[in-house]
Amino acid sequence: MSKLSQKTAIVTGGGKGIGQAISRRFALEGANIAIWDQDMESAEATVGEIKSSGGSAVPIACDVSDPQSIEAALATTKDTFSLPSILVNNAGIAHVGTATNTSEEDFDRIMKVNAKGAFLCLRAILPAMAENGGGSVLNLASIASKLGISERFVYSASKGAILAMTLSVAKDFIEQGIRCNCVCPGRVHTPFVDGFLKEYYPGEQERTDKFKELSEYQPIGRMGKPEEVANLATFLCSDEASFITGGVYDIDGGTMNLR
Repeated sequence: MSKLSQKTAIVTGGGKGIGQAISRRFALEGANIAIWDQDMESAEATVGEIKSSGGSAVPIACDVSDPQSIEAALATTKDTFSLPSILVNNAGIAHVGTATNTSEEDFDRIMKVNAKGAFLCLRAILPAMAENGGGSVLNLASIASKLGISERFVYSASKGAILAMTLSVAKDFIEQGIRCNCVCPGRVHTPFVDGFLKEYYPGEQERTDKFKELSEYQPIGRMGKPEEVANLATFLCSDEASFITGGVYDIDGGTMNLR
């Protein structure tokens, strides 16, 4: 497995969930992984797993909504490995609410991390990637960027921004050898799902019933696995996808087209 041999990959929010799965898979494919995360306990644990399997990774504390934190993380990445060849904009937070019951504070908080955070990472890392002769950007959007989902108002808005950024970056940086694509996962079983169920469905049977309902929403009959998103991410960030840029890829168990 050497699709990403010797490439330096930055994975924001790479300590758990989909980001963790991408970090693990990229490391198996030979990449040097810089996990940028605020949750250093998770980042360090994931780096430990990668190293124990013979991979190369480093945990770097980073708040993607803070330009200075990003610059410091980028400097550490360069000093530890090299100029980046891959950026995975994965860091993000979720919110449950409609246009009328979402507070202004929550709107700003979600957009600051999900949309502005991706922008700030792009602004800092694209010049370094160009200096390195090009590379690949993968943004984590969501089917919520294209499909009406109940009570996901600001989350959907933030992921719609990610989709639009993907197309703009692909257009603006193609001559610098930089490809930019995004994936739109459907419901994937991550710690967020478990936390959501625990918070909003406190009873054990209630949680079991809701988990079944959430799973069966996908025509394929289950939620996705983080590793399945990582499989697609690996292809899109590898040289095997060298003719692909500006792409928007659903990975959703048939939700977009079969419901």
